[in-house]
Amino acid sequence: MNLDELLTEYAELEQQLADPSVHADQNKARTLGRRYRQLTPIVGTYRELEGVRDDLAAAKELATEDEAFAEEATQLEERVPKLEEKLKHLLIPRDPNDEKDIIMEIKQGEGGEESALFAGDLLRMYLRYAERLGWKTEIIDAQHSDLGGYKDVTVAIKAKGDEGVWSRLKYEGGVHRVQRVPVTESQGRIHTSATGVLVYPEAEEVEVNIDPNELRIDVYRSSGPGGQSVNTTDSAVRITHLPTGVVVSCQNEKSQLQNKESAMRILRARLLAVAQEQADAAAQAERKSQVRTMDRSERIRTYNFPENRISDHRVGFKAYNLDQVLDGELSAVTQALIDAEMAEKLAQHS
Repeated sequence: MNLDELLTEYAELEQQLADPSVHADQNKARTLGRRYRQLTPIVGTYRELEGVRDDLAAAKELATEDEAFAEEATQLEERVPKLEEKLKHLLIPRDPNDEKDIIMEIKQGEGGEESALFAGDLLRMYLRYAERLGWKTEIIDAQHSDLGGYKDVTVAIKAKGDEGVWSRLKYEGGVHRVQRVPVTESQGRIHTSATGVLVYPEAEEVEVNIDPNELRIDVYRSSGPGGQSVNTTDSAVRITHLPTGVVVSCQNEKSQLQNKESAMRILRARLLAVAQEQADAAAQAERKSQVRTMDRSERIRTYNFPENRISDHRVGFKAYNLDQVLDGELSAVTQALIDAEMAEKLAQHS
């Protein structure tokens, strides 16, 4: 979509949002409002650029009669390329999911209990990062390991403002490798383990149509570390989406109904990701980057405890503040990935 089309769309959105009848449908009003907010920086920058260009033309014309306008013209000339560059960045197509909240799964991989313990460390890192940004978090489901880590944990992360969680945490999907001395190691040797992270944009009910007849729902008794029963009723729920084979289990809540609702949230997010993969080749490539096997060699990032070093292998990012990163100071890492993606898109559209 070119700039003229965006300006036309923006004007149409203004008219629609000024119509009281539109706001009777909250979903429609929210969708239009979200798009309006996306276009506002583009239109604002374009109008500012046009204003500066007009002022520059006038200043140049007046400078022939009054030298005082020559300095103003020089200042205006310096602003034009900066605004043009800003507009160029804003016109780069955005990821349509950037404003969405996410569901994140952290899974034990190679390394047994050490991998499960690191899954707990990663969960804490994301929870602390979310806390720093004022985001809301909710543990949807968790399977604990014997030493206090996680075999599998699912968390929903929700933003409060316009910037969605997906825009910053979509890069976290993949295998995270950890190098440290495990608590189970008596000889002090450094071990390498791997923990997997999957990230999905959370789907609204209107985005994913699920036919109840295409679901198989099984109930069973919740279990804790070591397999012991932690509930006397069959409150845990396993939902299988028959057409795709996607299986989701939840046992965190005390009631079967609550576990079913949590499982449906995860299922909607997974099915939305599947649908996007099928519809968009670029999205398919992105999902494939979130490696679903937990092989140590298939890693996106390494956390080296002896050197206090974190390395992201996709963009060559390296820093020696691993302790701070694990305490939630993840912004420098995520920004490096955002900048790399922006640079790649700029190169494609230059």
